[in-house]
Amino acid sequence: MSWWPFDNKTPNQQPFVKDYLTKVNVSIPEIRSLDQLSFVVLDTETTGLNPSVDHILSFGAVKIEDQMIQISTGVEWYLKSSKKDFKTIPVHGLIGNEEAVPLEQFAKRVLEYFENNILVGHHLGFDLEMLEKALKPFGLDKIQNKCIDTMSLAIRLDHGLMADRNYIDFKDYSLDSLCQRYDIKTDDRHTAGGDAFLTANLLLKLLKAAQKKGIMNWGTLRK
Repeated sequence: MSWWPFDNKTPNQQPFVKDYLTKVNVSIPEIRSLDQLSFVVLDTETTGLNPSVDHILSFGAVKIEDQMIQISTGVEWYLKSSKKDFKTIPVHGLIGNEEAVPLEQFAKRVLEYFENNILVGHHLGFDLEMLEKALKPFGLDKIQNKCIDTMSLAIRLDHGLMADRNYIDFKDYSLDSLCQRYDIKTDDRHTAGGDAFLTANLLLKLLKAAQKKGIMNWGTLRK
């Protein structure tokens, strides 16, 4: 198997993928209150922004339970790469990391970590697309967890569910802008683990704001 096997055909599901699908195939009751929800807040650092040609370099995440960041659950994993010439190297310094793991080990760790938690990220769709590219060689086309994007949640809280995005100034909803607005210190920015931790802090602030607007359970949060 090459470092990044990729074609249009999804291979047979590996046992760890089947285990994940069993765990994630449990519905979350809509009446479950926000403080009873469990989240995995994640971020990836990549070789670029084009999922068709770029790859994950690192994955950072932390879990939230009982509306508290569970610091001991924080992870930052590096994916082994044979690539040497990506322009992101000076920024991230990740290629050649001695702790980097092969793709299959990386995929196992990620799915075991996800379990049936709600996945959260800022511009989460990009991270999921990159992760699905990494998981496809092992038989998983689509990540099945429920998801919340902090940028979309912040826009909803400001403009309502039916906001016309043509009139939204997205600069106001960047991770940096929202952290500034919600008084979150942006130390350790631009690492996967650091950005996941910042996004986790942002999520807690947004959940408090959501509760003030009457969003009290999973059924109303997921709309």
